[in-house]
Amino acid sequence: MGVVIRGIALPQREEVSFVLDGDRLRAGSSTEDAVIDGGWLLPGLVDVHSHPGMEKPGDAYDHDVFRRHMLEHRAAGVLVVRSPGSPDPVPDRPEDPDLPRLYRSGRWLATPGRFFEGYGRRITEDELPAAAVEEASSGWCKIIGDWEQDFPAVPLDVLTETIDAVHAAGGRVAVHCQTPEGNRNAVLAGADSIEHGMNLDHALLPQMAAQGTVLVPTMTTFSRIAANADNGPERFRAWIQAGWDGLFPTVRAAHEAGVTVLAGTDSLPCGGVIEEISWLVKAGMPVEAALGAGSWTARSWLGLPGLVDGGFADVVAYDADPVLDPSVLQKPRRIILRGNVIA
Repeated sequence: MGVVIRGIALPQREEVSFVLDGDRLRAGSSTEDAVIDGGWLLPGLVDVHSHPGMEKPGDAYDHDVFRRHMLEHRAAGVLVVRSPGSPDPVPDRPEDPDLPRLYRSGRWLATPGRFFEGYGRRITEDELPAAAVEEASSGWCKIIGDWEQDFPAVPLDVLTETIDAVHAAGGRVAVHCQTPEGNRNAVLAGADSIEHGMNLDHALLPQMAAQGTVLVPTMTTFSRIAANADNGPERFRAWIQAGWDGLFPTVRAAHEAGVTVLAGTDSLPCGGVIEEISWLVKAGMPVEAALGAGSWTARSWLGLPGLVDGGFADVVAYDADPVLDPSVLQKPRRIILRGNVIA
């Protein structure tokens, strides 16, 4: 018989008992001692916007840095990482069983005047549809939909053609948005996810909810940008501060409108999704919804099972209910990844 896990599973709040069967959970019990006996169980935390493998924009991909970043995620109980936009030049790098499960997009797709100079895959607007289909070979692609406040966003017709082409090929599209025009074009074009969403017009929220476009507000990184904005020009400071202040009502309004809001950090150190969950709570999301945004809701959106018979043997245990006491997220009692006891 295999090793046993027992406890109260979230979000169902039901007592469960599983036997580890390789990297899968099997409902049942065993005469052997339980590796987890009691406590509150999550199927691991999820960071849906992280860029492991680089320290700052412009860095080339470094696999040693990637491993360090992913181990930082794992130590925090983050067992799934989505990387929307990657400097990794290998589109289908073999998965490392010691590291969290990785869902990566291809390289950032940047048209002229948008994104950090010389970074990402530089293409023209005419080349965007075909390039997006190529980069989405692993399932996702990431488009830089806009950039600075005074520069126009990718035109609606170009973005619509691109997203339609990726969807026809079976892929999904994440769009970087931080201007009103960029957000508008991404939503109207049918993007699968809005990354950042600063300056998002709330009138777009019903359409986002209806078509399943999720919002990843990355409040963690914007909190740091706003805190350091004094180093920039006055117009930049005003723009960033207004955008940061506006994220709070945007997150609350999006949740209330039925838009799926997910937790992503876009920031170092890796493993900081717990901070992002706390920002979502401060913005007005109920604690359980914010926790789901960084756990079971995010997993479901990525097509991953939770703590169910036959699901992945990815489990993080806590001594108290993290919905009632989110501080326990900082101190996981036990971490199991792919059926292996990590801590």
